[in-house]
Amino acid sequence: METTNHEMYMKRCFELAALGKGNVAPNPMVGAVIVCDGKIIGEGYHQQFGEAHAEVNAIASVKDESLLSNSTIYVNLEPCAHHGKTPPCADLIIEKSFQRVVVCNFDPYKEVAGKGLQRMRDAGIDVVTGVLEAQGRWLNRRFFTYHEQKRPYVILKWAQTIDGFLDHNRQPEDDQKALKITNKAANQLVHRWRSEEMAILVGKNTALLDDPSLTTRLWPGKSPLRIVIDPQLQLPKTLKLFSDGRPTWVYNAAKAYCEDEICYERISDPSRFEHEIMGHLFHNDIQSIIIEGGPNTLQRFYDAGLWDEARIFTGMQRIGDGVRIPRFVGELKSTTHLDDNVLQVYSRA
Repeated sequence: METTNHEMYMKRCFELAALGKGNVAPNPMVGAVIVCDGKIIGEGYHQQFGEAHAEVNAIASVKDESLLSNSTIYVNLEPCAHHGKTPPCADLIIEKSFQRVVVCNFDPYKEVAGKGLQRMRDAGIDVVTGVLEAQGRWLNRRFFTYHEQKRPYVILKWAQTIDGFLDHNRQPEDDQKALKITNKAANQLVHRWRSEEMAILVGKNTALLDDPSLTTRLWPGKSPLRIVIDPQLQLPKTLKLFSDGRPTWVYNAAKAYCEDEICYERISDPSRFEHEIMGHLFHNDIQSIIIEGGPNTLQRFYDAGLWDEARIFTGMQRIGDGVRIPRFVGELKSTTHLDDNVLQVYSRA
């Protein structure tokens, strides 16, 4: 079979896998395609955390299972070899006597980590690996970062004026609303992003000045876990973060306990909170987080090297003075125009 065909079917796996975004974490997004005599006879993807994996759904979609012994199954991540919430997919592939398995990425999870590939090879199945490997890693960048770097995938996000400010200089007693930089399309996109990540974080000043909800009000997806950094527990309980009944974690230097939907998580060294928070989130299976401010919080995670992607909106306003944008350098990945807003996405070089 030609490599170009391998790539064509693997791209279809990516399309299927992406349909699970926002619903499968901390599992990876996985799609599977079954091909017999040059025709796709089955497709599937991992739809919901805890439910059937992509290979299972693809096999279930095949009308004539007798064709499987003469088929190739394409999957963008190594089939699992352990009993988790579902049985091992490698065993199912062996049981169905597939001729060939074509895999994009090796699974870094310690319970898999090559065991699925080896088990299928030992069973006499032709196993092809590394097809469109870089694209597969980008699709599941949250999953790979989590398992390889032992921390969540971190997205920094802010909106700035064209002359480099985030907002006017404001104090809580001013009762002044935040500068409106992003338009309706950009705001809706931000809410979609929130639905795709497991957690969202802001610092104390942003919580106090803006009283944000940090939910997906403008998008139908699930709202992320909310996190606020409040070292000395100075934020009033009247804020939406504490009073709307949704889960919120508060990182602080004073106490650790949970009360209704609010959990207080103690950090031992407020001067290095970003490192402690990353470690705590990793151990609590939080695979990705979007940080929405303020400038000091964004700068601390950036300076600590605890970031992977930055999404920056620029509006056309000029205000001349105010809260400066973070000091930032990254590799530009894309530029998108949303009416009078420009969105630039950066990654670490």
